[in-house]
Amino acid sequence: MKKILYLLFIISLASCCKKPPLPPPCTNCPPEVDSNNINVSILIDLSDRIDPNTNPNPTMEYYQRDAEYIKAIEKGFINHIKSKKIITYDDQMQVFFNPEPSDPKINDFTKELKVSFNKDVPKRYFDSVDKKYAELPLNIYQSAIKDGKFVGSDIWEFFKNKVNDYCIKQDKRNILFILTDGYMYHENTKFAEGSKTSYLTTKLIKANNLTTSDFKNTIEKKGYGFVKANDDLKNLEVIVLGINPEKGNPFEEAVIKQYWENWFKEMKIKKYQIKSADLPSNLEPIILKTISGK
Repeated sequence: MKKILYLLFIISLASCCKKPPLPPPCTNCPPEVDSNNINVSILIDLSDRIDPNTNPNPTMEYYQRDAEYIKAIEKGFINHIKSKKIITYDDQMQVFFNPEPSDPKINDFTKELKVSFNKDVPKRYFDSVDKKYAELPLNIYQSAIKDGKFVGSDIWEFFKNKVNDYCIKQDKRNILFILTDGYMYHENTKFAEGSKTSYLTTKLIKANNLTTSDFKNTIEKKGYGFVKANDDLKNLEVIVLGINPEKGNPFEEAVIKQYWENWFKEMKIKKYQIKSADLPSNLEPIILKTISGK
């Protein structure tokens, strides 16, 4: 009898210690994100904000500031890659406009600015990328200014229909820089849903009476803001550079930033920064730190 009880005890003990079966392998799971591999995108607003005749700045023209911001972004991108082991290279960077400029030269420049690094790239490729980003962005702005057809920048439509395909790679850390003055307008997507709009102009800010220190309460009570363009962008970091309010309303810049901040939160963007059109030497450390993630 004792032997039988002892045998039953051993069997029960063995069954308790048995490891549970492993779950079946996931077939539809998204790839695991490697935050050390980065996907950097730059969306450029080629509206008349860059026109030195319409918006002159004697200290440094806004298109020149943009070109220097882009150089700083490229510098941060290259610094990040050089900090990695060659075998882990899997990074890319590209430039976008929305809508695409009519000048085919600008589109050709954009193709040249799409760069990617893997473990097989030769050392000379680094110098090639540096050269492209030192020269081509300025060529883009000069061509756009010479063309003079400033059709606006459809940032809202970009977030609605393109950002997921163009700027998000499921296995990478995704960073989007937007170079804009903060005003959002394009005739093809100008609409309102209740108190929210797909655009923001200084005229709208005045019409909504956002010209006093109480603007935040007004925005909250009236429900002012951008129409949500996307439901879930948690895998995207966004940095807006170049906010440049029109003169006459001391609260205009803060209103613009509030619109953008609320919009990002609605689209579940967790990491974002919204910076004014400061001198490149002041913004470069912020850009480099953002890309390094440190």
